[in-house]
Amino acid sequence: MAQDNQAHLDVLLVGAGIMSSTLAVMLKELDPSLRLELVEQMEDGAMESSNPWNNAGTGHAGLCELNYTPEAEDGSIDIKKAININAMFEESKQFWAHLLETGTFGDPDTFIHSVPHLSFVQGEDNVAFLKKRADIMQQHHAFKDMQFTTDKSVMAEWLPLMMAERKDDESMAATHIANGTDVNFGALTRQLLSYLSKQDNCSLHYKSKVVGLKRVAAGWQVSIKNLATGQRREVTSRFVFLGAGGAALPLLQMSGIPEGKGYGGFPVSGQWLRCDKPEVVEQHQAKVYSLAAVGSPPMSVPHLDTRVIDGKKSLLFGPYAGFTTKFLKRGSFLDLPLSVRFGNILPMLAVGRDNMDLTRYLISEVMQSMEQRLDSLRRFYPQLDPADWKLEIAGQRVQIIKKDAKKGGILQFGTELVSSADGSLAALLGASPGASVTVSIMLDLLKRCFPEQSASAAWTEKLTAIFPAPLKDLETNAELYAQTQERSDRLLKLR
Repeated sequence: MAQDNQAHLDVLLVGAGIMSSTLAVMLKELDPSLRLELVEQMEDGAMESSNPWNNAGTGHAGLCELNYTPEAEDGSIDIKKAININAMFEESKQFWAHLLETGTFGDPDTFIHSVPHLSFVQGEDNVAFLKKRADIMQQHHAFKDMQFTTDKSVMAEWLPLMMAERKDDESMAATHIANGTDVNFGALTRQLLSYLSKQDNCSLHYKSKVVGLKRVAAGWQVSIKNLATGQRREVTSRFVFLGAGGAALPLLQMSGIPEGKGYGGFPVSGQWLRCDKPEVVEQHQAKVYSLAAVGSPPMSVPHLDTRVIDGKKSLLFGPYAGFTTKFLKRGSFLDLPLSVRFGNILPMLAVGRDNMDLTRYLISEVMQSMEQRLDSLRRFYPQLDPADWKLEIAGQRVQIIKKDAKKGGILQFGTELVSSADGSLAALLGASPGASVTVSIMLDLLKRCFPEQSASAAWTEKLTAIFPAPLKDLETNAELYAQTQERSDRLLKLR
């Protein structure tokens, strides 16, 4: 592995997950001369949120996620978020396709596979909603191939595992799009890190923890502790990116930038039911999302997913939420209390006041027995054998708490990029659909934190070569969208 122990860096990235590795590769593609270092407190990359067993692995493209297309009180359905997320995922695919086209990035079979994406609902009102949603979405070029049905024989072809021995009088419906994907973000991250390890002026340091962040004239002075030896070293970097999952919030607070004040975090743990039995797994080739129970938060949307990890197929069902005070799966129970500051205590108290339903929901999830969890799965798979399923611990999510002029504080689901006014430091907070839209987030970061370079002829030319179809054009230009998707799918070996 290439090592560079220079004390003066252009870029320091904290965290060896999908976020930091994507930004690091993007920057090296744009300017190979950049002196870049990535530090990670674990012994390897992709061991927290990017680990494949810690997330759903859905290539989020708005194809099946019903919470991306909310129904208003007047009955209208807004699909703008689904269109935007779909275009962002196509932007990610362009980047991965570019790296594959250069011939230095490995095999797409290790990290991405075609898996149909379906939405599944029960009950007459939900069937009517899904039909109306499909009619609207089919009018947009990104979703023109969406199929809707209430025909149980068609659903049995799409979902043989779920439809076996269903009652004839059950009211249900499904939508189906064939070109969905399952993504092993851990394998993708490891390929990005392997790519970085071969670049000049680039070093990767594991078992290394940032213990100090101080603004200086040259940028940031960063204290890094080697967790294996206990030794500390100092580096100075013109730009620092905090992409450490749940640990990004404490690091953002450590930086002291005004833009980070008022932010808090609400940690949520998760669990899955997992099945590895081949006779069961082979009957379900899909990611199937349904509606969250009434009063439940968006994070609770149930789904039964095909996963392909290291060449082996499994099924995951969930997620089942829980509460913890840890910000990382291998974090500390003191993470939440230590994150409370004078500047964020009022927003955090306001969120606690206004989200009692969420608190009750999390308590009910924590108290569930295995049999109750299996009952939730039976909505999807009535004929399950409990012996085929085991409980798997998922990754941590830290939902964003931020100031709000009216409420004092709000709990925000999604991802948010926080950057200093001078662009010398940025942090990524939040959760899903983060991994799927990482590339778009990093393109936004480049504009914010590297404005002069992004506007230069050299970077503009390179970015145009990597991304021939910009985000807004993907949303509005059907012909360009089709051409771009065909090229990306061919290079990524997707059907």
